[in-house]
Amino acid sequence: MASLWNNDARAALQGRMRQLTPDAQPRWGKMNCPQMLAHLNDSVRMAIGDLPVRSVGGPLRYPPLRELLIYVLPMPKGVPTAPELIARVDRARWDEEAGAFPLLLERFAARGQEAVMPTHPAFGVLSRRAWGVLTHRHIDHHLRQFGV
Repeated sequence: MASLWNNDARAALQGRMRQLTPDAQPRWGKMNCPQMLAHLNDSVRMAIGDLPVRSVGGPLRYPPLRELLIYVLPMPKGVPTAPELIARVDRARWDEEAGAFPLLLERFAARGQEAVMPTHPAFGVLSRRAWGVLTHRHIDHHLRQFGV
């Protein structure tokens, strides 16, 4: 399964991101391309512990539902997101977001085996493996949203 812990998987995401343009149109959703990148960048910042996100609790914290959503089921479109992960979208600037994206992916990957991973706002405590898969799937979902 693709994961941000895998060098080839990260490189593929970065290559797809480089195919985007600031005026790329979404296939679904309300965000424009710079806004989507700001959202993705902030989701990676959350995953590396740089952006605290308030817990929302709920049924997604309980296996096997959590495992199905992270590893098996397609990522749904239009799911509500944590307010902290969309707080900057209206101020998103393409050059800044596009420049930050590969650096954030590499910072994520540089976290060692001993790194303490943050608690996910919806899924709760996740393993290192789950964070890598979920973050990869989230990025892939939004890149597909913009056709790459």
